[in-house]
Amino acid sequence: MAAPIAVHLEFGGGAELLFNGVKEHHVTLPGQSEPCFPGDVKQLLVWIQQNLLKERPELFVQGDSVRPGILVLINDADWELMGELDYQLQDQDNVVFISTLHGG
Repeated sequence: MAAPIAVHLEFGGGAELLFNGVKEHHVTLPGQSEPCFPGDVKQLLVWIQQNLLKERPELFVQGDSVRPGILVLINDADWELMGELDYQLQDQDNVVFISTLHGG
């Protein structure tokens, strides 16, 4: 069985308001061999919805992915360069979600 994965999650640009205003979360996820958590970003989004997201999920997720207008960085790199939803999380990864949508 794979060891649990420690991941640092950050929410900014207003996205933190969906998480009770908490910008940073240090979480421990089940190991990759667990059937309930295969260890990719797609499953991380499901885990976030079930465990951290407090309100208005439609402002954070759309289908299996994040809503358009949410910038995702994995270890300071655009997630598009990392494989997006298929990126396999590693221990000590830093995943940042920044909302670029602002009301006016």
